[in-house]
Amino acid sequence: MITIKIGGSVVDNLHSTTISDIKKVVESEGVILVHGGGKEVTKVSKQLGKEPKFVVSPSGIKSRYTDQETAEIFTMVMSGRINKTIVRLLQKNGVNAIGLSGVDAKILQAERKKKLIIVNEKGRKQVIDGGYTGKITEVNVKFIKSLLEQGYTPVISPIAISEEYDFLNVDGDRAAAYVAGKVQADKVLFITNVDGLLMDEKLVMDLTLAEAKEIRPKVGFGMEKKILAATEALEMGVKEAIIANGQKENPISAAIAHENCTVIKK
Repeated sequence: MITIKIGGSVVDNLHSTTISDIKKVVESEGVILVHGGGKEVTKVSKQLGKEPKFVVSPSGIKSRYTDQETAEIFTMVMSGRINKTIVRLLQKNGVNAIGLSGVDAKILQAERKKKLIIVNEKGRKQVIDGGYTGKITEVNVKFIKSLLEQGYTPVISPIAISEEYDFLNVDGDRAAAYVAGKVQADKVLFITNVDGLLMDEKLVMDLTLAEAKEIRPKVGFGMEKKILAATEALEMGVKEAIIANGQKENPISAAIAHENCTVIKK
Protein backbone atom coordinates (compact mmCIF):
# COMPACT_ATOMS: atom_id res chain seq x y z
CA MET A 1 0.00 0.00 0.00
CA ILE A 2 1.27 3.46 -0.93
CA THR A 3 0.10 6.96 -0.02
CA ILE A 4 0.83 9.59 -2.67
CA LYS A 5 0.72 13.35 -2.10
CA ILE A 6 0.26 15.47 -5.22
CA GLY A 7 0.05 19.24 -5.50
CA GLY A 8 -3.16 21.02 -6.36
CA SER A 9 -2.11 22.41 -9.74
CA VAL A 10 -2.54 18.87 -10.91
CA VAL A 11 -3.24 19.29 -14.56
CA ASP A 12 -0.67 22.04 -15.13
CA ASN A 13 2.35 20.61 -13.37
CA LEU A 14 2.30 16.86 -13.71
CA HIS A 15 3.63 14.92 -16.67
CA SER A 16 0.88 13.75 -19.06
CA THR A 17 1.70 10.11 -18.21
CA THR A 18 1.02 10.59 -14.45
CA ILE A 19 -2.60 9.47 -14.40
CA SER A 20 -1.99 6.35 -16.51
CA ASP A 21 1.04 5.66 -14.29
CA ILE A 22 -1.15 5.88 -11.17
CA LYS A 23 -3.47 3.38 -12.86
CA LYS A 24 -0.58 0.92 -13.26
CA VAL A 25 0.28 1.20 -9.58
CA VAL A 26 -3.39 0.85 -8.56
CA GLU A 27 -3.50 -2.46 -10.46
CA SER A 28 -0.74 -3.90 -8.27
CA GLU A 29 -1.33 -2.31 -4.84
CA GLY A 30 -3.67 -0.11 -2.82
CA VAL A 31 -3.18 3.59 -3.51
CA ILE A 32 -4.40 6.49 -1.36
CA LEU A 33 -4.06 9.96 -2.86
CA VAL A 34 -3.88 13.15 -0.82
CA HIS A 35 -3.73 16.46 -2.68
CA GLY A 36 -2.87 20.06 -1.96
CA GLY A 37 -4.00 23.24 -3.68
CA GLY A 38 -2.69 26.31 -1.89
CA LYS A 39 -1.97 28.26 -5.08
CA GLU A 40 -5.49 27.69 -6.39
CA VAL A 41 -6.95 28.76 -3.03
CA THR A 42 -4.90 31.97 -3.20
CA LYS A 43 -6.14 32.62 -6.75
CA VAL A 44 -9.81 32.08 -5.88
CA SER A 45 -9.49 34.10 -2.64
CA LYS A 46 -8.25 37.08 -4.66
CA GLN A 47 -11.06 36.63 -7.20
CA LEU A 48 -13.50 36.77 -4.29
CA GLY A 49 -11.84 39.91 -2.97
CA LYS A 50 -10.23 38.18 0.00
CA GLU A 51 -6.53 39.02 0.23
CA PRO A 52 -4.57 36.00 1.56
CA LYS A 53 -2.55 36.60 4.70
CA PHE A 54 0.66 34.73 5.51
CA VAL A 55 2.42 34.51 8.87
CA VAL A 56 5.93 33.43 9.84
CA SER A 57 6.66 31.23 12.86
CA PRO A 58 9.65 31.87 15.15
CA SER A 59 11.47 28.96 13.46
CA GLY A 60 10.96 30.68 10.10
CA ILE A 61 8.16 28.59 8.62
CA LYS A 62 5.78 30.65 6.50
CA SER A 63 2.17 29.53 6.41
CA ARG A 64 -1.23 30.83 5.41
CA TYR A 65 -3.28 32.42 8.19
CA THR A 66 -6.74 30.89 8.04
CA ASP A 67 -9.65 32.90 9.40
CA GLN A 68 -13.18 31.51 9.15
CA GLU A 69 -13.85 32.98 5.71
CA THR A 70 -10.56 31.58 4.38
CA ALA A 71 -11.42 28.16 5.85
CA GLU A 72 -14.66 28.22 3.87
CA ILE A 73 -12.89 29.21 0.64
CA PHE A 74 -10.34 26.49 1.34
CA THR A 75 -13.07 23.89 1.72
CA MET A 76 -14.83 25.05 -1.43
CA VAL A 77 -11.73 25.02 -3.66
CA MET A 78 -9.95 21.97 -2.20
CA SER A 79 -12.90 19.64 -1.69
CA GLY A 80 -14.77 20.99 -4.71
CA ARG A 81 -12.91 22.00 -7.83
CA ILE A 82 -9.51 20.40 -7.20
CA ASN A 83 -10.73 17.16 -5.65
CA LYS A 84 -13.31 16.51 -8.34
CA THR A 85 -10.89 17.38 -11.17
CA ILE A 86 -8.51 14.69 -9.93
CA VAL A 87 -11.36 12.18 -9.54
CA ARG A 88 -12.59 12.98 -13.06
CA LEU A 89 -9.11 12.46 -14.56
CA LEU A 90 -8.70 9.14 -12.74
CA GLN A 91 -12.18 7.94 -13.74
CA LYS A 92 -11.46 8.91 -17.35
CA ASN A 93 -8.39 6.65 -17.17
CA GLY A 94 -10.25 3.69 -15.72
CA VAL A 95 -9.41 4.18 -12.02
CA ASN A 96 -12.46 3.93 -9.77
CA ALA A 97 -11.58 6.99 -7.68
CA ILE A 98 -13.71 8.36 -4.85
CA GLY A 99 -13.19 11.97 -3.79
CA LEU A 100 -13.49 12.80 -0.11
CA SER A 101 -12.52 15.57 2.25
CA GLY A 102 -11.05 14.87 5.67
CA VAL A 103 -14.44 15.94 7.07
CA ASP A 104 -16.27 12.99 5.47
CA ALA A 105 -16.62 10.03 7.85
CA LYS A 106 -14.20 12.00 10.07
CA ILE A 107 -11.32 10.79 7.90
CA LEU A 108 -9.14 13.53 9.40
CA GLN A 109 -9.85 14.77 12.89
CA ALA A 110 -7.73 17.65 14.13
CA GLU A 111 -7.27 19.89 17.08
CA ARG A 112 -7.74 23.58 16.41
CA LYS A 113 -4.63 25.58 17.23
CA LYS A 114 -5.96 28.02 19.82
CA LYS A 115 -2.96 30.37 19.71
CA LEU A 116 -0.17 30.99 17.22
CA ILE A 117 3.18 32.54 17.99
CA ILE A 118 4.33 34.57 15.02
CA VAL A 119 7.10 37.00 14.20
CA ASN A 120 5.59 40.37 13.23
CA GLU A 121 6.88 42.93 10.71
CA LYS A 122 9.11 44.46 13.38
CA GLY A 123 10.74 41.07 13.98
CA ARG A 124 9.12 40.69 17.40
CA LYS A 125 7.28 37.60 18.61
CA GLN A 126 3.56 38.06 18.95
CA VAL A 127 0.73 35.77 20.08
CA ILE A 128 -2.37 35.77 17.87
CA ASP A 129 -5.59 33.75 17.71
CA GLY A 130 -4.95 30.37 16.08
CA GLY A 131 -7.65 30.78 13.46
CA TYR A 132 -8.85 27.68 11.63
CA THR A 133 -5.73 25.58 11.22
CA GLY A 134 -5.37 22.22 12.86
CA LYS A 135 -3.02 19.52 13.98
CA ILE A 136 -4.25 16.04 12.99
CA THR A 137 -5.09 13.80 15.94
CA GLU A 138 -7.07 10.89 14.40
CA VAL A 139 -7.44 9.20 11.02
CA ASN A 140 -10.43 6.95 10.21
CA VAL A 141 -8.31 3.97 9.14
CA LYS A 142 -11.18 1.48 9.10
CA PHE A 143 -13.12 3.55 6.58
CA ILE A 144 -10.11 4.12 4.27
CA LYS A 145 -9.26 0.42 4.33
CA SER A 146 -12.85 -0.59 3.62
CA LEU A 147 -12.82 1.61 0.48
CA LEU A 148 -9.55 0.02 -0.71
CA GLU A 149 -10.97 -3.45 -0.08
CA GLN A 150 -13.94 -2.59 -2.30
CA GLY A 151 -11.58 -1.54 -5.10
CA TYR A 152 -11.90 2.24 -4.75
CA THR A 153 -8.98 4.67 -4.88
CA PRO A 154 -9.57 7.36 -2.23
CA VAL A 155 -8.64 10.95 -3.16
CA ILE A 156 -8.54 13.02 0.04
CA SER A 157 -8.51 16.81 0.38
CA PRO A 158 -6.73 18.15 3.49
CA ILE A 159 -9.71 19.69 5.27
CA ALA A 160 -10.09 18.25 8.77
CA ILE A 161 -12.92 18.38 11.26
CA SER A 162 -12.35 19.79 14.75
CA GLU A 163 -13.81 18.65 18.10
CA GLU A 164 -16.17 21.63 17.73
CA TYR A 165 -17.06 20.44 14.20
CA ASP A 166 -15.36 23.34 12.41
CA PHE A 167 -13.60 23.06 9.05
CA LEU A 168 -9.84 23.17 9.65
CA ASN A 169 -7.09 23.71 7.11
CA VAL A 170 -4.34 21.12 7.63
CA ASP A 171 -1.06 20.93 5.75
CA GLY A 172 -1.35 18.57 2.75
CA ASP A 173 2.10 16.99 3.18
CA ARG A 174 1.48 16.29 6.84
CA ALA A 175 -2.03 14.99 6.10
CA ALA A 176 -0.43 12.49 3.69
CA ALA A 177 2.11 11.53 6.36
CA TYR A 178 -0.58 10.91 8.98
CA VAL A 179 -2.76 8.91 6.59
CA ALA A 180 0.26 6.81 5.54
CA GLY A 181 1.34 6.30 9.16
CA LYS A 182 -2.07 5.40 10.53
CA VAL A 183 -3.00 2.97 7.74
CA GLN A 184 0.55 1.54 7.97
CA ALA A 185 1.34 2.11 4.29
CA ASP A 186 4.67 0.69 3.09
CA LYS A 187 5.60 3.95 1.39
CA VAL A 188 4.64 7.61 1.31
CA LEU A 189 5.48 9.51 -1.86
CA PHE A 190 5.60 13.31 -2.10
CA ILE A 191 5.35 14.43 -5.72
CA THR A 192 6.80 17.89 -6.25
CA ASN A 193 8.34 20.04 -9.01
CA VAL A 194 12.01 19.23 -8.28
CA ASP A 195 13.89 15.90 -8.25
CA GLY A 196 13.97 15.82 -4.44
CA LEU A 197 16.06 17.42 -1.75
CA LEU A 198 18.83 19.52 -3.29
CA MET A 199 21.82 20.52 -1.15
CA ASP A 200 24.47 22.72 -2.82
CA GLU A 201 22.52 22.11 -6.05
CA LYS A 202 23.15 18.37 -5.80
CA LEU A 203 20.37 15.83 -5.37
CA VAL A 204 20.49 13.99 -2.04
CA MET A 205 19.54 10.42 -3.02
CA ASP A 206 19.45 8.68 0.38
CA LEU A 207 18.88 9.82 3.93
CA THR A 208 18.30 8.00 7.19
CA LEU A 209 15.58 9.24 9.53
CA ALA A 210 18.23 10.72 11.86
CA GLU A 211 19.98 12.52 8.98
CA ALA A 212 16.67 13.90 7.71
CA LYS A 213 15.84 15.33 11.14
CA GLU A 214 19.26 16.91 11.38
CA ILE A 215 19.20 18.41 7.88
CA ARG A 216 15.63 19.74 8.10
CA PRO A 217 16.32 23.22 9.57
CA LYS A 218 18.90 23.84 6.84
CA VAL A 219 16.58 23.35 3.84
CA GLY A 220 14.28 25.92 2.23
CA PHE A 221 10.66 26.60 3.10
CA GLY A 222 8.73 24.34 0.69
CA MET A 223 11.04 21.36 1.11
CA GLU A 224 11.23 21.78 4.90
CA LYS A 225 7.57 20.77 5.25
CA LYS A 226 8.09 17.71 3.04
CA ILE A 227 11.10 16.56 5.11
CA LEU A 228 9.09 17.12 8.31
CA ALA A 229 6.16 15.11 6.90
CA ALA A 230 8.54 12.35 5.76
CA THR A 231 10.10 12.03 9.23
CA GLU A 232 6.65 11.97 10.88
CA ALA A 233 5.51 9.17 8.56
CA LEU A 234 8.63 7.08 9.28
CA GLU A 235 8.19 7.58 13.03
CA MET A 236 4.65 6.20 12.65
CA GLY A 237 5.95 3.03 11.02
CA VAL A 238 6.01 3.76 7.28
CA LYS A 239 9.03 1.96 5.78
CA GLU A 240 10.16 4.63 3.34
CA ALA A 241 9.37 8.19 2.32
CA ILE A 242 10.18 9.37 -1.20
CA ILE A 243 10.34 12.94 -2.53
CA ALA A 244 10.23 12.96 -6.33
CA ASN A 245 9.58 15.04 -9.42
CA GLY A 246 6.13 14.87 -11.05
CA GLN A 247 7.28 16.54 -14.25
CA LYS A 248 8.89 13.50 -15.86
CA GLU A 249 7.56 10.41 -17.60
CA ASN A 250 5.78 7.87 -15.36
CA PRO A 251 6.77 9.78 -12.22
CA ILE A 252 5.16 7.36 -9.74
CA SER A 253 6.82 4.19 -11.10
CA ALA A 254 10.14 6.04 -11.42
CA ALA A 255 9.94 7.13 -7.77
CA ILE A 256 9.00 3.65 -6.55
CA ALA A 257 12.07 2.37 -8.47
CA HIS A 258 14.17 5.09 -6.73
CA GLU A 259 15.17 6.75 -10.00
CA ASN A 260 16.62 10.20 -9.41
CA CYS A 261 14.75 11.08 -6.23
CA THR A 262 15.29 11.44 -2.48
CA VAL A 263 14.59 8.29 -0.44
CA ILE A 264 14.39 8.50 3.36
CA LYS A 265 14.43 5.28 5.37
CA LYS A 266 14.57 4.43 9.05
